[in-house]
Amino acid sequence: MFNLEADRVPTHWYNILADLPFEVPVPRPASSRNGAGSNGANGGAANGSDADGGQAMLQPQLPLSMYKQSIGRTRYVEIPEPVRAEYQRWRPTPLYRASRLEKALDTPAHIYYKYEGTSPSGSHKINTALAQAYYYSRSGVKEMVTGTGAGQWGSALSMACHPYDMACTVFMVRSSYEQKPYRGTLMRLNGARVITSPSEETEVGRAALRADPDHPGSLGIANAEAIEYANARKGARFSIGSGENHVLLHQTVIGEEALLQMKLAGEFPDVVIGAMGAGSNFAGITFPFYREALTENPATRFLAVEPDACPKMTRGSYLMDHTDYSGVTPVVKMYTLGHRFTAYHIHAGGLRYHGAAPIVSAMYDNDLVEAISYGQNRVLESGAAFAKAEGLVPAPESAHAVTAAIEEAVKAREEKTERVILFGLSGHGLLDLSAYESYMAGNLVDVVPTDEEIQASLRPLIESS
Repeated sequence: MFNLEADRVPTHWYNILADLPFEVPVPRPASSRNGAGSNGANGGAANGSDADGGQAMLQPQLPLSMYKQSIGRTRYVEIPEPVRAEYQRWRPTPLYRASRLEKALDTPAHIYYKYEGTSPSGSHKINTALAQAYYYSRSGVKEMVTGTGAGQWGSALSMACHPYDMACTVFMVRSSYEQKPYRGTLMRLNGARVITSPSEETEVGRAALRADPDHPGSLGIANAEAIEYANARKGARFSIGSGENHVLLHQTVIGEEALLQMKLAGEFPDVVIGAMGAGSNFAGITFPFYREALTENPATRFLAVEPDACPKMTRGSYLMDHTDYSGVTPVVKMYTLGHRFTAYHIHAGGLRYHGAAPIVSAMYDNDLVEAISYGQNRVLESGAAFAKAEGLVPAPESAHAVTAAIEEAVKAREEKTERVILFGLSGHGLLDLSAYESYMAGNLVDVVPTDEEIQASLRPLIESS
C-alpha cells in the first residue's frame, strides 16, 4: 500500500483542455422546439415536454464560476480551501499493488489500483459533489436536484449538501432503486428526498410511464425529471455527477494523487484503465497520466471499459446529441446510443448512460483513448476473483476495470512480457452484494442490444445531422 500524508492532497485540479492537440466541439443550443439553450446541462436546463411538444424556457443551472471552469484553458484550477479541507477528511486515498492477484494470475505484470471506496459515500463521486455544493451554495442555491443511476452520485450529493444547509432531491433509476435499496436508505439518512424514476412527479416521468407502466428507468430519464423538477422550484438547481467538463476536472484529484503514489512505487504505467459510464471515473484516473505520459512514457495506453448492455463508445456513433432523455438540454458532440436509448437493467447501474463525455469522446475519436466492453457475468466473475485475492469487494461498475486489468495481465503472461497496469477502483461493492448473489446463483442475464435496436435509437440523430 502506498499512502500519502493529508497535506499531500492536491491543491489544484487539472484541466486537460490545456494539453489536447485539438479543439473539443462546443455545445450547441437546443432547437427552438426543444427549448432555448443557455449553458446546457453544461449550464442550463428546462421543464419537461408540454402537451404540444414545446418547451419552457431554460434557466441557467451552473454557477458562473463553475461554468468558466468547464470552458477554460487554464491548465490548473485551484481547489477552494473549504473543499480541500473536506477532501482531507479521507484523502489521499490509498494506492495498492495487487500482489495477491498477480500471484493468482501467475503473471509478470505489476498491477496497481487506486481505491476510492474509502470516501464517506463509498465512491469517487463525492470529489465533485463537495466542489459543486460549495459553488452552488455561494451562488445562493437552496436546493440541489439530480438524477442518479446506481445511487453512488445521489449518496455523495446528499452528503455534500450537509455542510451548506442545502436541501437535496434525487431521482433514482427505478431498476437500481429496486436492486440497491440501501443506497436509497443512505440518501434519506443524509436528509435527501429520494424519488424513483420514472415517477409521477414530472411530465417526463408520466410520459415514460404511460408508454410503459413497468419502465425500468434510465439515467437520461432521471436527469430529465430532475431538470424539470428543478426548473419549477425557486432556489433549486439541477446538478449532474458525470460527463460534464467541470465534473471531469474535479475528479482529477484522483489521478494527481496516483501520480505521486506511482512515483513512490518507482513505476509508470503502460496502461491506465477506468470503468466508463459518462466518464468522470475514467477521466479522474487517466487525465493526469495523459499529461505526464507525453514525456514519461508516450506509449502509455488509456482504456475505457463499458458494459455490453450500453456500448456507447464501442458500438455507438460520434454525433451531436442531448444529454437528457427529453431533449431539452443543448446538444453536445459525443459517442452516443441516442438520448432515448434505455439499456437493460444490469447491476452496474452507474454505467447505463447513453453517451460518453464530450472530452473523452473527442479523445477516442482522435485515437488517444481505447475502449472495450464486457457482459455482466464476466465482469462479476472478475469482481469475485478480485475479492478473493485482494479482500476488497469492488462495485459492479469498478469490476469492469478489474476485468480489463485481469485481461491485460493474462496477455502479459502469455506474451512473457512485463507490463505495469493501473486501474481505478472507483467504489466498494458492499451495497451491491445482491449482484454477486445473483452471479453466484447463476441468475444473471447478459443482454446485448442488437444492431437494429442501436440504429433505431440513433436514426433520428443521423437524419437530423
